[in-house]
Amino acid sequence: MKLQRAVALRISNLLIKHNMTRYALCKKIVMPEQTLKNIIDERNQDIKLTTIAKISDGFGLSIEEFFADSLFNKDTLDID
Repeated sequence: MKLQRAVALRISNLLIKHNMTRYALCKKIVMPEQTLKNIIDERNQDIKLTTIAKISDGFGLSIEEFFADSLFNKDTLDID
């Protein structure tokens, strides 16, 4: 699985888990909704770590907790 796909799925899963909309997350972290949409729709090929940090914070997670998911298993992740 591509890294962009794993990040998109992780965010989508967290939105469901926290019963939160994209709009609500964007308002909470002060991020343009289009930015989040592009990440989730896998249009953004180079996601900044600072962006992931903001998103993680919006869910009350550290960056480590964000990446602590089986989606980011190095054996199944394609980082090209």
